[in-house]
Amino acid sequence: MTLPQRSRTLSLACVVAATAALALSGCAKSETTGEAAGDSGQGAQTVQTPTASAGPGCNLTTYGAPKLDLKDAVVGFSQSEKEANPFRIAETQSIKDEAAKIGVKKLLTTNAQSQLSKQISDIQDMLAQGAQFLIVAPLNSDGLEPAIQAAAAKKVPVLTIDRKVNATSCKDYLAFLGSDFVEQGKRAADAMVKATGGKGKVAILLGSSGNSVTTDRTKGFVDQVAATAPGLEIVAQQTGEFARDKGQQVMEQLIQSKPDITAVYAENDEMALGAVTALKAAGKKPGKDIKIVSIDGTRNAVQALVNGELNAVIESNPRFGPLAFATAQKFYAGEGVPEDVIIADRVYDPANAADSLGGAY
Repeated sequence: MTLPQRSRTLSLACVVAATAALALSGCAKSETTGEAAGDSGQGAQTVQTPTASAGPGCNLTTYGAPKLDLKDAVVGFSQSEKEANPFRIAETQSIKDEAAKIGVKKLLTTNAQSQLSKQISDIQDMLAQGAQFLIVAPLNSDGLEPAIQAAAAKKVPVLTIDRKVNATSCKDYLAFLGSDFVEQGKRAADAMVKATGGKGKVAILLGSSGNSVTTDRTKGFVDQVAATAPGLEIVAQQTGEFARDKGQQVMEQLIQSKPDITAVYAENDEMALGAVTALKAAGKKPGKDIKIVSIDGTRNAVQALVNGELNAVIESNPRFGPLAFATAQKFYAGEGVPEDVIIADRVYDPANAADSLGGAY
């Protein structure tokens, strides 16, 4: 897409924010309710940084990629995890919806089913099918090197979303689009301090190991609690692998091994909802006896917040379609793309949950 000269002076933030605001984001179905997963207008992504021109950034020349019209291109999307999680459902649907909206000739989609080896082969297979631009939601921050290198060898740009890879931008991959995960952890800590009064014993339900999301959400939370609430003691950290059933199992174990727990920080909503189930089965009142703060912003979690079973939910917006394709269009128009494009995430709390439910997914 060739943009007018004046448009080329606009920042990435302005262009993408406008695109996202006007575009329809994916409205996936909830895993348990079967209802539409939120109003896309309320839930559209907006860019937090960069807020102004990011300088030259990575462009066609520096990346060494050929010029391309996305409407005539073969685009590949590699999803990392099975679509039983509302985040993944909404993310995939958003990519599909935006590709259709802008008229992409052919969109290839794959799902790695949480297997790193499969994600590598998925990406390699899409390259073999002629993919000319790749959008990848990495399973882990490490391990995708064979796939990324195969794309680089063919001068096929790779845009990563929602998780970072430990590689060199503008060489191994084009750019990263996603949230500030450390900041999410800090905001979760602030919400936990507010819910608990800064006192008590907290268990952390960790996400899966080996990716930047778990590492950063943990660091942000732990550091912020240490800095602001010395009376809030972290007494357990155990992985629930970002899964509802695992979160429930871990919570069941913690109820027995740490009966004095007064709060739970879950690094995604699915684990939080699993914890709610376990606590109810044990005769405890989640949100009251045990304070719970989580991250994602799924409709089921925000509804649980409305019901008083959670105490706060920090959003992590999965609707990457408009932002991903707007970034690709800028790149192919000859404009520079910054290494990191960070989106703004809202906080759902008891005061706004009911009115904000339409923006959840």
